Amino acid sequence: MTDSSYTRSRSEIQTYFDRTAIDAWKRFASDKPLSFVRAKVRAGRDEMRAKMLSYLPEDLSGWRILDAGCGSGAMSVELAKRGADVLGIDLSPEIVRFGMENLPEITGGGTVELTSGDMLDPRLGQFHAVVAMDSVIHYQNDDAVKALAALAERTTRKIVFTFAPRTPLLVTMRVVGKTFPRKDRAPFIVPASPRLITDRLNALDGWRVGRTHRVKRPFYISQAMELTQE
Repeated sequence: MTDSSYTRSRSEIQTYFDRTAIDAWKRFASDKPLSFVRAKVRAGRDEMRAKMLSYLPEDLSGWRILDAGCGSGAMSVELAKRGADVLGIDLSPEIVRFGMENLPEITGGGTVELTSGDMLDPRLGQFHAVVAMDSVIHYQNDDAVKALAALAERTTRKIVFTFAPRTPLLVTMRVVGKTFPRKDRAPFIVPASPRLITDRLNALDGWRVGRTHRVKRPFYISQAMELTQE
């Protein structure tokens, strides 16, 4: 997909994480104390990661999985512990470098490779599953759906992703968030209607929306959704 709005958003996201948020994400990946806001966000992300993992089999031996928007690799590591061969990709070379330098030993028989680049690059190859945690929430709704459709073309079993559900609370949080110091601000998040996302993805040939779950914590609202091959 070469849509200009997707490309523009991708560039803005990469710039934010490489130049503004790298130190914050290093703290997210550690046990270091966080600010009040970021501590709430980390708790929400931990809950969401666990929910997304619950949508996948405990035994992933033989699966090749793309962790789209892998960050420092927390999800990739958990998938590899279940036996999967995981390729984690993120727009930020700095975050990927940090993740590789701090990658723990994998004991579950799987493997982890982290790299920087575009999750939609066809050269990444085919996958049995894709996980995309909070990695399409910064794109316009049409671009997010197109991105998921492009990933579906190279996936044979399952996609588990998150989106920002359009709720009054999320709208309020976005307004309040603009009053925070810049160090506590995240990139622009684009809310989406769960019905719109469901209807658009159910229209994909051979795919159906399955389970969905919303994580709602102070300063973190995100909704997981499962897309499966029929």
